[in-house]
Amino acid sequence: MKCALIIPSWVPEDIFSTKTAGSQINYWQPLGTLYVASSLLKEGHDVRFLNGAFMKHTEILKDVSIYKPEFIGIYSTTFGWNRAVQTASDIKSIHKGGFIAVGGPYPIAVQEKCLEDSTDIDSVVTGEGERTVVEMLDRLSQGKSLAGVEGVVFRQGQEIIKNPPRPLITDLDSLLFPARELLGDAKDYIPPPATYKRKPVAVIMTARGCNRRCIFCFQIDKKRKSGIRYRSVENVIQEIELCLKQGYREIKFIDDTLAADYDRALQIAKEIKQRKLNFTWFASACVHQVDKPLLRAFKDAGCWAILLGAESGVQKNLNTIRKGITLEQTRNAVKEAQEAGLTVYTPFIFGIPGETFEEGLKTIEFACTINPDIANFHALTPFPGTELYDNIENYGSMSFDLTDFTYQGVAFIPHTMKREEIAELRQIAFKRFYSRPGYILRRICMLRNVNDIKAAAQGFMSLLWLWLKKDIFRRGEGIS
Repeated sequence: MKCALIIPSWVPEDIFSTKTAGSQINYWQPLGTLYVASSLLKEGHDVRFLNGAFMKHTEILKDVSIYKPEFIGIYSTTFGWNRAVQTASDIKSIHKGGFIAVGGPYPIAVQEKCLEDSTDIDSVVTGEGERTVVEMLDRLSQGKSLAGVEGVVFRQGQEIIKNPPRPLITDLDSLLFPARELLGDAKDYIPPPATYKRKPVAVIMTARGCNRRCIFCFQIDKKRKSGIRYRSVENVIQEIELCLKQGYREIKFIDDTLAADYDRALQIAKEIKQRKLNFTWFASACVHQVDKPLLRAFKDAGCWAILLGAESGVQKNLNTIRKGITLEQTRNAVKEAQEAGLTVYTPFIFGIPGETFEEGLKTIEFACTINPDIANFHALTPFPGTELYDNIENYGSMSFDLTDFTYQGVAFIPHTMKREEIAELRQIAFKRFYSRPGYILRRICMLRNVNDIKAAAQGFMSLLWLWLKKDIFRRGEGIS
């Protein structure tokens, strides 16, 4: 069958402030969509990938009208759902013969609600799509019903039918590598400035799932029955080697924590070094899962930066979000990573249930004290399917505007704060952290190449606007 896999059109200003987008924008390789594409290609289907990060809505519609796909798969996040609905509607108006399915974090979380929101959508993939979509197309190509296909909600006449969920894939090594050949120019896909050294950058996920219970984290496996499902070290190395053959010069490992299995993480680093694979890389880890030997092994294998989830500078608030770490562990991890020669990134969040404005100021002070190389300050977001979303009345109030669900907009307000206070804390945090003379001098001394200089220039412009514009992170009211 002819298949079009689509990410609806969007622009950076949909997510970021127009004044700071230059230093925040990122274009990820959409691994979920590319994994599905690989499965479809294996079965002999013709697949086109239309990425709205680089295509206007009218361009996507034009391609669809010419290509006339029999199957259209639309990916959607929470903030992008309205655009996904519009994309489905406009496609149906010009190509009535195409079967439209939606997938991604938002459809997986709300499932049949997607079909209630739009009569132009024919089905929802409610979990991992690699095997589900292949089975769907097998049925559709034979003119058969989707009844019984695990992991699907579908429309049959006026009725919405919800099939049983599909079990999670346990043997991740059985999956084909993502179909990166569909991406077009690989150099278009770059993380935010200052978070990469070389281009082009590939993203790799070495495991799926999580065994932790942070209240803001979305997982398909809500009850954490399956925990973390790991790919073998050899399988990961094979994908790295393929990426290098395809011309990639840097890899961003996007596991929530690469160090969840300490020995496996160490083995991956050792294999990279032993095979003399020439690339730079970036990873994320929980602060209580790393130590000096592992961090030094990462550095020796080409890792140049690590993201350590700090989240808050107040222990009470860490406990509230079930982070499972202490402030001391964060201090030690940042210190040891920098001593190992790694650039350290730490994200923080404001608007934690029970948090006060004064505690937010303490988090800012903590960020300045531990002094990572880069810090980011987000608004806590209650994504559908999370503990926070499912029990919102216990924690605070939630926005009814899905475009707020970006970590940038204020989608959640705890009972102990006001909407404008969260936006104000974000602005104070960025100004205080990045305006410190000692920090500025240190970053200037770290400039090594043109990319560093460009990233610094973009960061300076964002900082300038933070000082010039008082309410740079504030948006219109939308809280219910």
